[in-house]
Amino acid sequence: MSKQITIYDIAEALQLSPATVSRGLKDHPAIRKDTRKRIVDKAREMGYQQNHFASNLRKSKSNTIGVIVPRLNSYFMASVISGMEKVANAAGYNLIISQSIESKEKEFTNVKTLYDSRVDGLLVSLAYDTEDISHFDLFLAKGIPLIFFDRVFEHPQCTSIVIDNFKAGYEVTQHLIDQGCKRIAHVTGNIMRNVYSDRLRGYKQALANAGLPFDEALVYYCNLSEQAGAEAASHLLALPHPPDGVFCTNDTTAVNCMRVLKQAGIRIPEQIAVAGFNNDPLSKVIEPNLTTLNYPGQEMGELAAATLIRKLDRNEGSSINTLVLRHDLIVRESSLRKK
Repeated sequence: MSKQITIYDIAEALQLSPATVSRGLKDHPAIRKDTRKRIVDKAREMGYQQNHFASNLRKSKSNTIGVIVPRLNSYFMASVISGMEKVANAAGYNLIISQSIESKEKEFTNVKTLYDSRVDGLLVSLAYDTEDISHFDLFLAKGIPLIFFDRVFEHPQCTSIVIDNFKAGYEVTQHLIDQGCKRIAHVTGNIMRNVYSDRLRGYKQALANAGLPFDEALVYYCNLSEQAGAEAASHLLALPHPPDGVFCTNDTTAVNCMRVLKQAGIRIPEQIAVAGFNNDPLSKVIEPNLTTLNYPGQEMGELAAATLIRKLDRNEGSSINTLVLRHDLIVRESSLRKK
């Protein structure tokens, strides 16, 4: 194996002191510009690699931020991570990204791995089945900043970044009611998570305000996958009294629900109006185009990263516990009965 090049090798090759080489590599102003150039050129020629890990250990800072998401194969999460990376990289931080695959056990493992990797802070969206956040105590006990986004857990030491999911759920349901729907199904995820419990509450409140009865048979709980959307459609069509409207809490599920409904000969929106959630690009591909709710993933990622970096750079405490982003209902043909 080739020998690891050190600053001592560069110093010997240039007949300079190791201290001068070290300062030259750090672009120190005390070293003449031409000498700095000689040092950098020789380091590149000899294949020198800076040991950032050792340097960070000395500074007790890694300039890395840990990110845990439920799954990476999601347009929304990809948008969030893109926003995080944009802000983090501009501030000189790198991201270490991991996914829990909707498992609290995998989430626990990810937390331990990121802690051992000495990340400076943590950005987390919780798995479906996480019941408490005691596995994050490693970070909280050391005062390492922890920010939850999207799927959050209220904690006095942590900031949460969300949209108003109750209001969003209400608005989607109210839109379907305004289009004449009287039996609206709700296809949702695990209500242990705030996003789904809040949207369910909004759905129920909109029904109540319109004088429509809540029917538990019209609520279908699933993992919100493509297959789940197809299964939801089959389940709803098999009910003694099928719905005339469907509100799915993500677009992937809504699109696949629509596909099966159409295969069964259902006219959308005339017989069943459909609405989704997240404003995934899929929503503009399916025919008819899907009514959805714009969830600002990129903006959420940028805000989460900026809030964490502000805590790191200024050593700020958590003055605000919850930051709420704006959302928008996007009405398209899948639900539009009244022109």
